[in-house]
Amino acid sequence: MNKDRSSKEKRRLPERSQELISLEEEIKTCYRCPLAGGRTKTVPGEGPGRAGLLLVGEAPGKDEDQAGLPFVGRAGSVLDRALKEAGIDRAEVFITNVVKCRPPDNRRPKKEEVEVCRPYLESQIEIVGPKVVILMGNAATKAVLGVEGVTNLRGQLFSDLFLVTFHPAAVLRNRDLEGALVSDLSAARYRAKILRGSADDGGGSDLPGGQGAFSTEKRDSTFESARGRESI
Repeated sequence: MNKDRSSKEKRRLPERSQELISLEEEIKTCYRCPLAGGRTKTVPGEGPGRAGLLLVGEAPGKDEDQAGLPFVGRAGSVLDRALKEAGIDRAEVFITNVVKCRPPDNRRPKKEEVEVCRPYLESQIEIVGPKVVILMGNAATKAVLGVEGVTNLRGQLFSDLFLVTFHPAAVLRNRDLEGALVSDLSAARYRAKILRGSADDGGGSDLPGGQGAFSTEKRDSTFESARGRESI
């Protein structure tokens, strides 16, 4: 495990709502799919009971499986750095994954695994009430929107809520993607600020993050309509 994230005393722990605590306890006792049989710990998510930003990754990895916390390994270090560069305090955002248990050999979650975990993610979004849900990577994008192709979709806002961006693990493989990740996170932070009514100018046209950041795309592939799709 990454030593910088190995102990909670180095982090400011967020205040969680009773609803999130109850949901977390439900997830910890979930045996609805075979992933439960191979886990060390469930990884429900981490963050405050209410947050302007909610980040969704693919699945826990080895470090996350051992810690019971999301994004604590090498990809977590990339995410921490990107959040800091975007002016975002990790303790003030909610971070989770499409599935809450580690798939064998870190493979991509299967369709049935995503479908079993879907109600948990839906409940987290409902409870936390984010202004922007950031879908990191193809697995999260496919699970929620029913589409994938992050290179073409990143920086776009779908259904006025879901922003697609690169997964931090992709940045580990290609450092050139880090700027795009930071740009998208910065744009998400700004939009959340606008929607809270706390931005100085009250407008959303001058978004930070570079050309193309946060273009808005309307589709019928919202979270609920993505339920009926046959592949992930």
